Amino acid sequence: MIMKKWEILSEKDVSPSKWFPIKHHTVRLASGVEVDDYFISPMGDVAMVLPITKDNQIVLIQQYKHGLGDVIIEIPAGFQQEGKSLKASALAELEEEAGIITTEDNLIYIGKFCNCPTKIYNVAHGFLAKNVEINTTQKLEITEEIEVILKSPKEVIEMVKNGQLWVGDSVSVIMKAYLMFPELFE
Repeated sequence: MIMKKWEILSEKDVSPSKWFPIKHHTVRLASGVEVDDYFISPMGDVAMVLPITKDNQIVLIQQYKHGLGDVIIEIPAGFQQEGKSLKASALAELEEEAGIITTEDNLIYIGKFCNCPTKIYNVAHGFLAKNVEINTTQKLEITEEIEVILKSPKEVIEMVKNGQLWVGDSVSVIMKAYLMFPELFE
């Protein structure tokens, strides 16, 4: 059976703010049924980086996330910046959140991941950066208070196992890197 995409019959921006876009769609399903009250949030693409230092430590960040109302541990990440490629956005987030400057040729694409495809367009693109060092100061946004944490690769895998590191896209990037580059986690 060949799956068909839904046809968007109309789209209206009903966003409460520029920071949280919401679109109201009227769609026609593959069956021909029309649905007039389908809402999506086109959040956009995210660039994520799993940084590994020269002495084989993984750089994680810890910060408060208001949507969850909790302090979480994850890898450096941020939305693709306007006018920048995913790699350039990844480098900017790495510097901003972790104080690491590296180059585009040091980014290895790990893959793309999506946490909530039913209602949110938000694709996370994961990169691996090897042999990095914390070499500058963080450039945090007004809403960010970030602590940089260094852990061995084995400790990071254990954090995923025990639920201490549980943010879906961070876990996905870490585990895909673990599968693609097992030698980095020995």
